[in-house]
Amino acid sequence: MIREFNEYVRECFSEAGEIVIKSMMGGYLVYFKGKLIGDICGDELFLKRTPTSDRLLADSELRYPYEESKTLMHVFDSFDDKALIQELLEGMYAELPEKKPKKA
Repeated sequence: MIREFNEYVRECFSEAGEIVIKSMMGGYLVYFKGKLIGDICGDELFLKRTPTSDRLLADSELRYPYEESKTLMHVFDSFDDKALIQELLEGMYAELPEKKPKKA
């Protein structure tokens, strides 16, 4: 079931650009064009809070993705709204910091 949900997220979001989902400590990290945008825990997608996600997902539930998480995130469930996904991911990408280069 988890694998199917991950593929569903990748399929829905990939129309906006490159989506990579990586396994990490029992959950999955979701990257858009190389930037971390959220987590998949179980069969739920949690997106980072940015000005764009706060504006576009104002009605979404805010929760912690896992126990002991310090980050309150949006629970995303509007997978059928392609225009929302496009605007959301482009806005989040512009607002999130660049990936830090690896230390030598």
